[in-house]
Order: sequence, then structure tokens, then C-alpha cells
Amino acid sequence: MTDLFLLGFFAVFLFFGLKRPFLWICLYLYVDILAPQKIGFGPITSVPVSLIAFAAAFGGWLLMDKKTRPTFTLRQALMLFLLGWAWFTMQGAQFPVEAAEKWDWVWKTLLFAIFLPFTVTTKLRFEAAALIMVLTAGAIIISGGIKTVFGGGGYGTLSLFVNDNSGIYESSTISTVAIAIIPLLYWFTRYGTVFKPSLPVKLFAAGLAGACLLIPIGTEARTGLVCIAMLCLLVLRESRHKLLLMVGGVLLCIAAFPFLPQSYADRMATMMTAEEDESASTRMAVWEWTLDYVDEKPLGGGFEAYRANSFTYRMPQTTGTGNMTSTRYEKVVDEGRAYHSAIFEMLGEQGWPGLAAWLLLQALGLYQMERLRRRMRKKGDPNVAWLGHLAIALQYAQLIYLVGALFQGIAWQPFIMMLAGLQIALVIYAKRYDSPAEATIGARLAAQRETQATHAVATGAKPSTPPLR
Repeated sequence: MTDLFLLGFFAVFLFFGLKRPFLWICLYLYVDILAPQKIGFGPITSVPVSLIAFAAAFGGWLLMDKKTRPTFTLRQALMLFLLGWAWFTMQGAQFPVEAAEKWDWVWKTLLFAIFLPFTVTTKLRFEAAALIMVLTAGAIIISGGIKTVFGGGGYGTLSLFVNDNSGIYESSTISTVAIAIIPLLYWFTRYGTVFKPSLPVKLFAAGLAGACLLIPIGTEARTGLVCIAMLCLLVLRESRHKLLLMVGGVLLCIAAFPFLPQSYADRMATMMTAEEDESASTRMAVWEWTLDYVDEKPLGGGFEAYRANSFTYRMPQTTGTGNMTSTRYEKVVDEGRAYHSAIFEMLGEQGWPGLAAWLLLQALGLYQMERLRRRMRKKGDPNVAWLGHLAIALQYAQLIYLVGALFQGIAWQPFIMMLAGLQIALVIYAKRYDSPAEATIGARLAAQRETQATHAVATGAKPSTPPLR
């Protein structure tokens, strides 16, 4: 039954895309995030839905969609460089089979992120793309949140749609994405037009935001707690009542603490005792190994290079209870441990050139969103207020991602690259606001209002302001 529903939903998207090709862009966003081919058990597992959606997205735009003059930006050039550089490093990868498996989805991720700004050219398309991303991730998050409430959580045990601890379904990754979409949810409650900001919409957004906050608890991912802390700092940045929010936040945490599972509290406590935590110990050992590795291979070892690591460290083992405890240190030999950091992932796999390009890609995104929000604030035009606030939401989502990426290898995560594509599209779109080469958005709106006012005087009709698209 699940297979039939997913295939039917996929087919409906394909059909309506014949008239509205942008729907195929949305279809790929949905497929790439949710991975419906992993959810089913029957026919859908053998259908290349991702490849079909990918081809439809590109083909629909090339052959059928209305196009504006394409603009190729520096960030797109950096993505193109990363695409070429990743292919180059893969040629000399130490683990060619495993590297080819990662390359199979990385190249699609980067190519689609480069391509996305060419298609997102109106406010409605911005909203549609962001809405599909949020609701698709939200479907996973709501499922996890409900299971957490009913005691189905636990480290490595929270069951989402698939029993596949990879991609967006990995515990730390879904925790990071869950917190990152909260700023976008807030944007929809103020500027949404597909679903206008009514009471039901606001209640749904609040419920989904609550589920997002439950995911780090259900997964017991310590990265999620760090992301929540980052979100709180960002909220304080925008608030005029910082002290009130801080006091309220502390009281809320105190009130919620008795309801948290003991396993969650115990796991969060290990953040303060890294030397006694195997995960933290191996993480630091891997980072040290990576630095030594790039000393020998400054251009990187290609995808999955971490499989070459091997190291020895000492772990404390405590026995006994109460006052009768003893601690001894045992030697532990480990190998093939993941990077547990996007920075070290890029460094080990793509060397210093790849890491530099990736860091510049992220820095430019933060800078451009900050510049855009300030520019729109100075303009003070209510017709484009949505644009400045969307820049804030995308910037905050990126900041939360970067904090989470410090402790997990998600440098190429498709959801985050999609957000980068939206950021690029937003910068391109904002240039229309005061471009000297064509009528500005503000000028066009003023002209439309003047024409309507003149018509209203002549006919007695009530003038209206057309929506900005």
C-alpha cells in the first residue's frame, strides 16, 4: 500500500509538471530529501525515482519553462570548482569503490544546487521550493517527534521512515536539519502566500517547531543540543526583550528537565567529560590523524579517505559502585572511523584547495545574506519586506548547519546545498530591485499603483496593490 501511494504521488507530480515544469524542480527536492525509494518494500525500490526526477527537472526547464537571462555567480563557480575538484581527487582515491558510491550522489547534489538559481525567479517559486523542503523534512520530523513523545526515542534507536542511518536520516543530521528549518517556519507564518498566515497555519508551524525541538531529544544526538543553543542565540539577536527571553528560556528548561528521559540526561552529561566518552575520544584522534594525513597528501585522498585511519588511545574503565570504585586505563585500537566534522571531511578528502573553496562558499553565503537583510531594512519598502526576512531565515538556517557541521561529516549534505541554491537565487532576484538596466520592482509597483489610482478616480472602483511575484 505504501508503495502504491508513493508511486501515485510521484506520478501526479510528473503529470501536472507537463503544464507547470517548475513542479518537477519541486519533485526532485521532495525525492532527494525523503528518499521514497527507501521507504517502500515493493515496486518503488526498483524504480529510479531520483534519476527520473533529476532528468525531469533539468529537461523541463530546458525545453518547457519560461526563462529569464541566466546569471552565473561566484558561489556557483565555487560549486562548479568543487564538482571538478572532487572528480579529480576521486581519480586517485585510496578506496575507489567506496569513493565511486559517494560520488554517485555528490555530483547530483552539486549540479542541482548550481542549477536551482536558474529556475527560482519569482516570489512564488521561492516560497514553493522552500515549502516543499520544509514540509518534506517536516514529515520525517513529525514522525520522529510523535515517537519521542510516546517513549520511542533513544540513541541509535529512534525509528524514522527508514532503518537506514545515513543521509538525512542519520541522528545528528536530522537533528541539525530539524533545528535549521525553524527560522523558515517563522518566515512562513509572516509572509506565506500559498498558505496564508492564518491561525491554523500558525498552529501547524508551532506544532512542527515543537516536533523539531523534540528530534534532538528522541535521537539523543548531542549535536542537536548545540544547534538548539545556536538557535537561542540567534533569537536573542533579533529580540528587543533579551532579558525577558533569557529568563523565560531558563525557566522553561528547568520545567522541562524532569520530563526528559534519564538516558538523554546521561548522554548530554558526557559532553562535559570528553575523556571518558569513546565517541569524543575517537573524534579527536581522527582529527589528529587527518592533519597528519594532509601533511603527506595536501591535495586530499578522495572520498572515503578516512577508511585508511588507524590509531591507539587509552580509555578509562570504571568499575564498582558508590564509594567502592576503581578506574583503570585500557588500550583501545581503532580504525576506519568517520571524520565527525565537515571541516575535517573536506580536508581529508579534498585537501587544502577543497577546504578553502568550501569555506569560501559558506562565508560568502553568510556575508551576502547579511548584506541583503541590511539593504532591505534600509529600503523600508513593505512590498519587498519578505525578501529581507527570507535572507535572515536562510542565514540562520546556514549558521545552525555550520554549528552542527563542526561535529559531523555533512559537508555535502543535499538539504544544505539546496539552501545554498536558494540563497544564490535570492541574491540574484534582489538585484532586480534597484537594477539600472531595467525597471525596478519598486518603480513598476509605483507605476501600477498610479495607473490603478487613475482608473479608480475615473470609474469609482477601489484601487488595489498587485502582489509581487
